[in-house]
Amino acid sequence: MKLAPAVSGLFIAALLTACQSADETQNDTNTIRLITLDPGHFHAALVQKSMYEGVDSTVRVYAPTGPDLQLHLDKIEGYNTRPDNPTQWKEDVYTGPDFMAKLLASKRSVATAGRGDVVVMAGNNRQKTDYIGQAVSAGFNVLADKPMVISSANFDKLKDAFATAEKNKVLLYDIMTERYEITTMLQRAFSRQPALFGTLEKGTPSNPAVTKESVHHFYKNVSGSILTRPAWFMDVAQQGEGIVDVTTHLVDLVQWECFPEQVIDYQKDVRLTSARRWTTDMTRSQFTAITKQATFPDYLKKDVVSDSVLRVYSNGEINYQLRGVHARVSVTWAYKAPDGAGDTHYSILRGTKANLIIRQGADQRYKPTLYIEPVAGSGALAASIKTVLPAIQNEFPGIAVKQTSAGWEVIVPEKYKEGHEAHFGRVMEKYLSYLKAGAMPAWEVPNMIAKYYTTTQALELAKK
Repeated sequence: MKLAPAVSGLFIAALLTACQSADETQNDTNTIRLITLDPGHFHAALVQKSMYEGVDSTVRVYAPTGPDLQLHLDKIEGYNTRPDNPTQWKEDVYTGPDFMAKLLASKRSVATAGRGDVVVMAGNNRQKTDYIGQAVSAGFNVLADKPMVISSANFDKLKDAFATAEKNKVLLYDIMTERYEITTMLQRAFSRQPALFGTLEKGTPSNPAVTKESVHHFYKNVSGSILTRPAWFMDVAQQGEGIVDVTTHLVDLVQWECFPEQVIDYQKDVRLTSARRWTTDMTRSQFTAITKQATFPDYLKKDVVSDSVLRVYSNGEINYQLRGVHARVSVTWAYKAPDGAGDTHYSILRGTKANLIIRQGADQRYKPTLYIEPVAGSGALAASIKTVLPAIQNEFPGIAVKQTSAGWEVIVPEKYKEGHEAHFGRVMEKYLSYLKAGAMPAWEVPNMIAKYYTTTQALELAKK
């Protein structure tokens, strides 16, 4: 679907107006309708890589015209035309300069609480917190890509948005795909078996009880082709620094694994120890390869040195305590992964009896692998593994272990290795279940608030 710059907005606006009254009378208010707002990140498209029961196949899109929108529509068209299990999405696009006002005005007048319209946000983060507040105030449910907020100055706006969402009986939720990575799920499951794991250590700043490290790449393959990134993705004023971006996933996992289904109070339970940030340097030719732009735009020139090297504050590390447990999370962005590799993850939970470690290096052929390694002096774990394995297999049929020189490797059947892109569908399915129920678990909202408090305050600390 190509948009002619001079006419697309007027044509689509007319089409939208013509269809709107019919849609409002024909659609069952219990049918969920997706609305995509200003898609600038490929995550907006990945939410639509699958179809969902109870979700209208027509998706309304409100956005400024331009390459970000076109890339999004091209990805959806790719899903619709793929040979295996094609989707059937129909994109109803409005590109006028008043796109946000049009979106807010499009709210159906009658909707069952907890159902109805869902605004999907994945794009430029400069205005995302404001967009979230406007959408929930108007009575829309919101499913937002991380990060929901990129600065401490806007943290209270996000808190207010959650309060407004509760008042208006709509659900505000962020896309935490890493909860659905199988080795992470298993790390969490094994840590809940005290006969094997013991209890979580408290750790120290120099030797945390929990460490999570993530390595990402600007140049990457998504859905079978090299990803074209918008130039603003490298502008921390629009994308956010690495310490408030990808670390969102890692902070979420610390909470989700260490204190599962428990409410985190950011004012009492989170204590920052230290934080740091550093840049990834990118040449002009590397920038061109991923953006298809020959020169740095003006808004990036503040970060360019020697007229040819772009310095991006995409890397960050946070050391903090969560309910007295020392944790360290860090994210590093390289330009391109080694051949055969991709984004990687390292994670360790240190227990009193065993350590649960996810490694994803060359020895693992860059595939995440979970290991169980005994703590010195804790005694043999073979009997404990035999005892707890049936409980793990009840939740994850087919999981097995094999002994290694250092402990045990957890063997995961291929059926669980879905890949990162499939996890967006898992998040959507979870969110749809919450919409059907009309509510989320009591711990989700306070833990989202705690997560964004941690990341935004860490950025402030790192800048000092």
